[in-house]
Amino acid sequence: TLTYDTLRFEYEDFPETKEPVWILGRKYSVFTEKEEILLDVTSRLWFTYRKNFPAIGGTGPTSDTGWGCMLRCGQMIFAQALVCRHLGRDWRWIKGKRQTDNYFNVLNAFIDKKDSYYSIHQIAQMGVGEGKSIGQWYGPNTVAQVLRKLATFDTWSSLAVHIAMDNTVVMEEIRRLCQSNMPCAGAAACSALESDVLYNGCPEDVGLRDRRSLWKPLVLLIPLRLGLTEINEAYIETLKHCFMMPQSLGVIGGKPNSAHYFIGYVGEELIYLDPHTTQPAVEPGDSGCLPDESFHCQHPPCRMSIAELDPSIAVGFFCNTEADFNDWCQQIKKLSLVRGALPMFELVERQPSHFSNPDVLNLTPDSSDADRLERFFDSEDEDFEILSL
Repeated sequence: TLTYDTLRFEYEDFPETKEPVWILGRKYSVFTEKEEILLDVTSRLWFTYRKNFPAIGGTGPTSDTGWGCMLRCGQMIFAQALVCRHLGRDWRWIKGKRQTDNYFNVLNAFIDKKDSYYSIHQIAQMGVGEGKSIGQWYGPNTVAQVLRKLATFDTWSSLAVHIAMDNTVVMEEIRRLCQSNMPCAGAAACSALESDVLYNGCPEDVGLRDRRSLWKPLVLLIPLRLGLTEINEAYIETLKHCFMMPQSLGVIGGKPNSAHYFIGYVGEELIYLDPHTTQPAVEPGDSGCLPDESFHCQHPPCRMSIAELDPSIAVGFFCNTEADFNDWCQQIKKLSLVRGALPMFELVERQPSHFSNPDVLNLTPDSSDADRLERFFDSEDEDFEILSL
Protein backbone atom coordinates (compact mmCIF):
# COMPACT_ATOMS: atom_id res chain seq x y z
CA THR A 1 0.00 0.00 0.00
CA LEU A 2 1.14 3.53 -0.77
CA THR A 3 1.18 6.05 2.03
CA TYR A 4 0.72 9.63 0.92
CA ASP A 5 3.04 12.00 2.74
CA THR A 6 0.28 14.59 2.53
CA LEU A 7 -2.03 12.23 4.51
CA ARG A 8 -4.44 12.11 1.60
CA PHE A 9 -5.80 8.58 1.95
CA GLU A 10 -9.03 8.87 0.01
CA TYR A 11 -9.37 10.04 -3.57
CA GLU A 12 -12.41 11.86 -4.78
CA ASP A 13 -13.90 10.60 -7.99
CA PHE A 14 -14.68 13.09 -10.76
CA PRO A 15 -17.64 15.34 -9.97
CA GLU A 16 -20.89 14.56 -11.77
CA THR A 17 -20.80 17.60 -14.02
CA LYS A 18 -21.82 18.55 -17.53
CA GLU A 19 -18.53 20.45 -17.86
CA PRO A 20 -16.10 18.67 -20.20
CA VAL A 21 -12.95 17.09 -18.78
CA TRP A 22 -9.82 18.03 -20.72
CA ILE A 23 -6.72 15.82 -20.43
CA LEU A 24 -3.68 16.84 -22.51
CA GLY A 25 -5.64 17.89 -25.59
CA ARG A 26 -8.43 15.27 -25.29
CA LYS A 27 -12.03 16.14 -24.38
CA TYR A 28 -14.14 13.76 -22.31
CA SER A 29 -17.60 13.59 -20.74
CA VAL A 30 -17.79 12.41 -17.12
CA PHE A 31 -21.21 10.81 -17.79
CA THR A 32 -20.28 8.67 -20.78
CA GLU A 33 -16.47 8.38 -20.73
CA LYS A 34 -15.38 8.00 -17.11
CA GLU A 35 -13.48 4.77 -17.79
CA GLU A 36 -11.68 6.40 -20.73
CA ILE A 37 -10.71 9.38 -18.52
CA LEU A 38 -9.23 7.14 -15.84
CA LEU A 39 -7.41 4.99 -18.41
CA ASP A 40 -5.89 8.12 -19.98
CA VAL A 41 -4.72 9.36 -16.55
CA THR A 42 -3.38 5.93 -15.53
CA SER A 43 -1.42 5.72 -18.79
CA ARG A 44 0.67 8.79 -17.95
CA LEU A 45 4.02 7.98 -16.39
CA TRP A 46 3.85 8.88 -12.69
CA PHE A 47 7.13 9.68 -10.97
CA THR A 48 7.14 10.08 -7.20
CA TYR A 49 9.62 10.36 -4.38
CA ARG A 50 11.67 7.16 -4.06
CA LYS A 51 13.89 5.75 -1.33
CA ASN A 52 16.85 3.35 -1.25
CA PHE A 53 18.18 4.19 -4.70
CA PRO A 54 21.96 4.29 -5.33
CA ALA A 55 23.50 7.34 -3.68
CA ILE A 56 23.51 10.41 -5.94
CA GLY A 57 27.12 11.15 -6.87
CA GLY A 58 28.24 8.05 -4.97
CA THR A 59 28.00 9.64 -1.51
CA GLY A 60 24.87 11.83 -1.74
CA PRO A 61 21.20 11.24 -0.90
CA THR A 62 19.57 7.83 -1.40
CA SER A 63 16.06 9.34 -1.30
CA ASP A 64 14.54 12.52 -2.72
CA THR A 65 11.72 12.76 -0.17
CA GLY A 66 11.17 16.38 0.82
CA TRP A 67 13.20 18.00 -1.96
CA GLY A 68 12.66 16.20 -5.28
CA CYS A 69 9.02 17.02 -6.08
CA MET A 70 9.78 19.54 -8.86
CA LEU A 71 12.44 17.23 -10.29
CA ARG A 72 9.83 14.46 -10.43
CA CYS A 73 7.35 16.83 -12.10
CA GLY A 74 10.03 17.69 -14.66
CA GLN A 75 10.47 13.96 -15.29
CA MET A 76 6.71 13.54 -15.77
CA ILE A 77 6.28 16.35 -18.32
CA PHE A 78 9.36 15.14 -20.22
CA ALA A 79 8.21 11.51 -20.08
CA GLN A 80 4.95 12.62 -21.70
CA ALA A 81 7.02 14.11 -24.54
CA LEU A 82 8.87 10.79 -24.96
CA VAL A 83 5.59 8.85 -24.87
CA CYS A 84 4.20 11.08 -27.66
CA ARG A 85 7.47 10.75 -29.58
CA HIS A 86 7.84 6.95 -29.40
CA LEU A 87 4.37 5.55 -28.57
CA GLY A 88 1.90 8.25 -29.66
CA ARG A 89 -0.72 10.21 -27.72
CA ASP A 90 -3.29 7.40 -28.19
CA TRP A 91 -1.11 4.78 -26.50
CA ARG A 92 -2.61 3.31 -23.31
CA TRP A 93 -1.12 1.34 -20.43
CA ILE A 94 -3.24 -1.62 -19.29
CA LYS A 95 -2.28 -3.42 -16.10
CA GLY A 96 -0.91 -6.90 -16.79
CA LYS A 97 -0.66 -6.37 -20.53
CA ARG A 98 2.75 -6.91 -22.11
CA GLN A 99 4.11 -3.60 -23.32
CA THR A 100 6.42 -2.90 -26.26
CA ASP A 101 10.18 -2.48 -26.09
CA ASN A 102 9.73 1.21 -26.89
CA TYR A 103 7.63 1.61 -23.74
CA PHE A 104 10.35 0.07 -21.58
CA ASN A 105 12.99 2.18 -23.35
CA VAL A 106 11.03 5.31 -22.37
CA LEU A 107 10.58 4.11 -18.79
CA ASN A 108 14.24 3.13 -18.45
CA ALA A 109 15.28 6.67 -19.37
CA PHE A 110 13.87 7.83 -15.99
CA ILE A 111 14.84 4.98 -13.64
CA ASP A 112 16.70 6.03 -10.46
CA LYS A 113 20.25 5.16 -11.47
CA LYS A 114 23.14 7.28 -12.64
CA ASP A 115 23.23 6.11 -16.26
CA SER A 116 19.55 6.75 -17.12
CA TYR A 117 19.20 9.84 -19.36
CA TYR A 118 16.69 11.68 -17.15
CA SER A 119 17.18 10.01 -13.76
CA ILE A 120 16.97 11.92 -10.48
CA HIS A 121 20.76 11.40 -10.37
CA GLN A 122 21.35 13.10 -13.72
CA ILE A 123 18.94 15.98 -12.98
CA ALA A 124 20.39 16.64 -9.53
CA GLN A 125 23.99 16.54 -10.75
CA MET A 126 23.34 18.62 -13.86
CA GLY A 127 21.57 21.13 -11.59
CA VAL A 128 24.87 21.86 -9.88
CA GLY A 129 25.87 23.66 -13.09
CA GLU A 130 22.68 25.74 -12.74
CA GLY A 131 23.71 26.85 -9.25
CA LYS A 132 21.65 24.27 -7.34
CA SER A 133 23.31 22.01 -4.81
CA ILE A 134 22.16 18.38 -4.62
CA GLY A 135 19.10 18.18 -2.39
CA GLN A 136 18.05 21.79 -3.05
CA TRP A 137 14.55 22.62 -4.25
CA TYR A 138 14.20 23.57 -7.94
CA GLY A 139 11.84 26.03 -9.56
CA PRO A 140 10.09 25.23 -12.87
CA ASN A 141 12.65 27.13 -14.94
CA THR A 142 15.67 25.39 -13.43
CA VAL A 143 14.28 21.91 -14.05
CA ALA A 144 13.39 22.92 -17.64
CA GLN A 145 16.95 24.16 -18.27
CA VAL A 146 18.45 20.97 -16.86
CA LEU A 147 16.18 18.70 -18.94
CA ARG A 148 17.13 20.65 -22.07
CA LYS A 149 20.79 19.89 -21.44
CA LEU A 150 20.19 16.22 -20.61
CA ALA A 151 18.18 15.75 -23.82
CA THR A 152 21.32 16.34 -25.89
CA PHE A 153 22.61 12.92 -24.74
CA ASP A 154 19.36 11.15 -25.73
CA THR A 155 20.17 10.40 -29.38
CA TRP A 156 17.41 7.75 -29.51
CA SER A 157 14.72 10.43 -29.05
CA SER A 158 16.60 13.09 -31.04
CA LEU A 159 14.53 15.95 -29.63
CA ALA A 160 14.89 19.68 -30.16
CA VAL A 161 14.24 21.25 -26.75
CA HIS A 162 13.52 24.97 -26.64
CA ILE A 163 13.01 27.03 -23.49
CA ALA A 164 11.17 30.23 -24.40
CA MET A 165 12.40 32.98 -22.11
CA ASP A 166 11.11 36.50 -21.41
CA ASN A 167 7.47 35.44 -21.99
CA THR A 168 8.22 35.31 -25.71
CA VAL A 169 8.15 32.43 -28.20
CA VAL A 170 10.28 33.30 -31.24
CA MET A 171 9.19 31.18 -34.23
CA GLU A 172 12.39 31.81 -36.20
CA GLU A 173 14.55 30.45 -33.34
CA ILE A 174 12.44 27.31 -33.06
CA ARG A 175 12.53 26.62 -36.80
CA ARG A 176 16.29 27.07 -36.80
CA LEU A 177 16.66 24.66 -33.88
CA CYS A 178 14.30 22.01 -35.29
CA GLN A 179 15.92 22.11 -38.73
CA SER A 180 19.45 21.97 -37.31
CA ASN A 181 19.88 18.32 -38.38
CA MET A 182 19.77 19.33 -42.04
CA PRO A 183 22.82 18.27 -44.04
CA CYS A 184 23.37 21.73 -45.51
CA ALA A 185 22.29 25.30 -44.95
CA GLY A 186 19.65 25.71 -47.64
CA ALA A 187 16.61 23.52 -46.97
CA ALA A 188 15.28 23.76 -50.51
CA ALA A 189 18.64 22.83 -52.00
CA CYS A 190 18.87 19.53 -50.13
CA SER A 191 16.78 16.68 -51.40
CA ALA A 192 15.95 14.11 -48.71
CA LEU A 193 17.03 11.42 -51.16
CA GLU A 194 20.56 12.79 -51.40
CA SER A 195 21.41 12.65 -47.70
CA ASP A 196 22.92 9.88 -45.57
CA VAL A 197 22.09 11.44 -42.19
CA LEU A 198 19.52 10.11 -39.75
CA TYR A 199 16.13 11.80 -39.76
CA ASN A 200 14.18 11.55 -36.50
CA GLY A 201 16.26 8.50 -35.61
CA CYS A 202 15.36 6.60 -38.82
CA PRO A 203 18.16 5.17 -40.98
CA GLU A 204 18.64 6.74 -44.39
CA ASP A 205 17.22 3.76 -46.27
CA VAL A 206 13.74 3.74 -44.69
CA GLY A 207 10.86 4.69 -46.97
CA LEU A 208 10.15 8.35 -47.63
CA ARG A 209 6.73 8.00 -46.02
CA ASP A 210 8.34 7.06 -42.67
CA ARG A 211 10.98 9.73 -42.88
CA ARG A 212 8.68 12.44 -41.63
CA SER A 213 10.70 15.48 -42.62
CA LEU A 214 13.86 17.38 -41.87
CA TRP A 215 12.15 18.50 -38.66
CA LYS A 216 13.42 17.34 -35.27
CA PRO A 217 10.48 16.74 -32.88
CA LEU A 218 10.08 19.81 -30.67
CA VAL A 219 9.65 19.97 -26.90
CA LEU A 220 8.70 23.57 -26.12
CA LEU A 221 8.82 24.63 -22.46
CA ILE A 222 7.70 28.11 -21.49
CA PRO A 223 8.52 29.28 -17.93
CA LEU A 224 6.01 31.92 -16.86
CA ARG A 225 5.09 34.02 -13.86
CA LEU A 226 1.35 34.71 -13.92
CA GLY A 227 1.17 37.09 -10.98
CA LEU A 228 3.18 38.20 -7.97
CA THR A 229 2.02 36.03 -5.08
CA GLU A 230 -1.09 34.46 -6.61
CA ILE A 231 -2.26 33.75 -10.14
CA ASN A 232 -3.87 36.72 -11.92
CA GLU A 233 -7.36 35.48 -12.76
CA ALA A 234 -7.13 37.18 -16.17
CA TYR A 235 -4.80 34.33 -17.25
CA ILE A 236 -7.08 31.48 -16.19
CA GLU A 237 -8.98 31.10 -19.49
CA THR A 238 -5.72 31.11 -21.44
CA LEU A 239 -4.25 28.47 -19.15
CA LYS A 240 -7.33 26.28 -19.67
CA HIS A 241 -6.97 26.60 -23.44
CA CYS A 242 -3.41 25.25 -23.21
CA PHE A 243 -4.83 21.93 -21.96
CA MET A 244 -7.21 21.83 -24.96
CA MET A 245 -4.43 21.89 -27.55
CA PRO A 246 -3.47 18.50 -29.06
CA GLN A 247 0.18 19.48 -28.60
CA SER A 248 -0.26 19.91 -24.81
CA LEU A 249 2.29 18.32 -22.49
CA GLY A 250 0.65 19.89 -19.45
CA VAL A 251 2.07 22.26 -16.84
CA ILE A 252 4.56 21.94 -13.99
CA GLY A 253 4.12 24.15 -10.96
CA GLY A 254 2.06 23.88 -7.82
CA LYS A 255 1.58 25.74 -4.61
CA PRO A 256 4.07 26.65 -1.84
CA ASN A 257 5.90 23.57 -0.49
CA SER A 258 4.57 21.31 -3.17
CA ALA A 259 5.06 20.86 -6.91
CA HIS A 260 2.57 19.03 -9.12
CA TYR A 261 2.24 17.90 -12.74
CA PHE A 262 -1.00 19.34 -14.13
CA ILE A 263 -2.49 17.31 -16.97
CA GLY A 264 -5.91 18.91 -17.47
CA TYR A 265 -8.90 20.60 -15.92
CA VAL A 266 -12.63 20.28 -15.28
CA GLY A 267 -14.70 23.37 -14.51
CA GLU A 268 -12.57 25.60 -12.26
CA GLU A 269 -10.33 22.78 -11.04
CA LEU A 270 -6.97 21.59 -12.31
CA ILE A 271 -6.32 17.84 -12.59
CA TYR A 272 -2.85 16.76 -11.52
CA LEU A 273 -0.49 13.91 -10.68
CA ASP A 274 1.11 14.29 -7.25
CA PRO A 275 4.73 13.20 -6.69
CA HIS A 276 4.44 13.35 -2.88
CA THR A 277 4.38 9.60 -2.27
CA THR A 278 7.55 7.82 -1.18
CA GLN A 279 7.93 4.45 -2.88
CA PRO A 280 10.88 2.04 -2.83
CA ALA A 281 13.29 2.31 -5.75
CA VAL A 282 12.53 -0.26 -8.45
CA GLU A 283 15.01 -2.90 -9.55
CA PRO A 284 14.62 -5.19 -12.59
CA GLY A 285 13.21 -8.62 -11.68
CA ASP A 286 14.97 -11.99 -12.12
CA SER A 287 13.80 -12.08 -15.74
CA GLY A 288 15.42 -8.68 -16.34
CA CYS A 289 11.95 -7.15 -16.76
CA LEU A 290 11.23 -3.91 -14.92
CA PRO A 291 8.13 -4.02 -12.65
CA ASP A 292 6.20 -0.97 -13.86
CA GLU A 293 2.94 -0.82 -11.89
CA SER A 294 4.27 1.76 -9.41
CA PHE A 295 4.94 4.15 -12.33
CA HIS A 296 1.22 4.50 -13.10
CA CYS A 297 -1.29 6.27 -10.84
CA GLN A 298 -4.11 3.76 -10.44
CA HIS A 299 -6.55 5.88 -8.47
CA PRO A 300 -8.55 8.96 -9.55
CA PRO A 301 -6.19 11.93 -9.98
CA CYS A 302 -6.03 14.82 -7.53
CA ARG A 303 -7.78 18.14 -8.19
CA MET A 304 -7.32 21.67 -6.91
CA SER A 305 -8.85 25.06 -7.58
CA ILE A 306 -7.07 26.96 -10.36
CA ALA A 307 -7.08 30.03 -8.09
CA GLU A 308 -4.74 28.19 -5.66
CA LEU A 309 -2.02 27.67 -8.30
CA ASP A 310 1.31 29.31 -7.51
CA PRO A 311 1.97 31.92 -10.25
CA SER A 312 5.36 30.41 -11.18
CA ILE A 313 4.83 27.63 -13.75
CA ALA A 314 6.24 26.13 -16.92
CA VAL A 315 3.87 25.17 -19.75
CA GLY A 316 4.89 22.40 -22.14
CA PHE A 317 4.02 21.48 -25.75
CA PHE A 318 5.19 18.75 -28.13
CA CYS A 319 5.25 19.25 -31.90
CA ASN A 320 6.26 16.05 -33.66
CA THR A 321 6.29 17.63 -37.12
CA GLU A 322 6.58 21.08 -38.65
CA ALA A 323 2.86 20.90 -39.46
CA ASP A 324 2.17 20.36 -35.74
CA PHE A 325 4.20 23.47 -34.90
CA ASN A 326 2.46 25.57 -37.56
CA ASP A 327 -0.91 24.40 -36.24
CA TRP A 328 0.15 25.29 -32.68
CA CYS A 329 1.17 28.79 -33.81
CA GLN A 330 -2.25 29.29 -35.45
CA GLN A 331 -4.02 28.18 -32.26
CA ILE A 332 -1.97 30.59 -30.13
CA LYS A 333 -2.80 33.45 -32.53
CA LYS A 334 -6.52 32.60 -32.34
CA LEU A 335 -6.34 32.42 -28.56
CA SER A 336 -5.21 36.04 -28.44
CA LEU A 337 -8.62 36.95 -29.92
CA VAL A 338 -10.67 35.12 -27.25
CA ARG A 339 -12.54 37.55 -25.02
CA GLY A 340 -11.48 37.46 -21.39
CA ALA A 341 -8.31 35.46 -22.12
CA LEU A 342 -5.19 37.50 -21.41
CA PRO A 343 -2.19 36.07 -23.35
CA MET A 344 0.36 34.40 -21.06
CA PHE A 345 3.18 34.88 -23.57
CA GLU A 346 3.86 36.58 -26.88
CA LEU A 347 4.35 34.73 -30.18
CA VAL A 348 6.64 36.59 -32.60
CA GLU A 349 8.26 35.71 -35.93
CA ARG A 350 11.74 36.94 -34.98
CA GLN A 351 13.48 38.17 -31.89
CA PRO A 352 12.89 41.86 -31.12
CA SER A 353 16.10 43.88 -31.46
CA HIS A 354 16.00 45.03 -27.82
CA PHE A 355 16.32 41.43 -26.55
CA SER A 356 19.67 40.14 -25.43
CA ASN A 357 20.47 36.96 -27.34
CA PRO A 358 19.97 34.09 -24.87
CA ASP A 359 22.05 31.74 -27.04
CA VAL A 360 19.31 29.13 -26.85
CA LEU A 361 21.09 27.00 -29.42
CA ASN A 362 24.12 26.49 -27.20
CA LEU A 363 23.38 22.94 -26.10
CA THR A 364 26.79 21.95 -24.78
CA PRO A 365 26.21 19.99 -21.58
CA ASP A 366 28.62 22.05 -19.50
CA SER A 367 27.21 25.44 -20.46
CA SER A 368 25.38 27.29 -17.69
CA ASP A 369 22.76 29.99 -18.05
CA ALA A 370 22.07 30.01 -14.33
CA ASP A 371 23.12 33.53 -13.38
CA ARG A 372 21.18 35.29 -16.12
CA LEU A 373 18.09 33.09 -16.03
CA GLU A 374 17.65 32.87 -12.29
CA ARG A 375 17.12 36.62 -12.04
CA PHE A 376 14.00 36.27 -14.18
CA PHE A 377 12.30 33.04 -13.29
CA ASP A 378 13.62 31.27 -10.24
CA SER A 379 12.78 33.96 -7.74
CA GLU A 380 9.91 31.59 -6.96
CA ASP A 381 12.37 29.52 -4.94
CA GLU A 382 12.13 32.20 -2.26
CA ASP A 383 8.41 31.47 -1.92
CA PHE A 384 9.00 27.81 -1.15
CA GLU A 385 10.17 26.34 2.07
CA ILE A 386 12.69 23.52 1.78
CA LEU A 387 11.29 20.52 3.64
CA SER A 388 13.71 18.94 6.07
CA LEU A 389 14.66 15.34 5.31
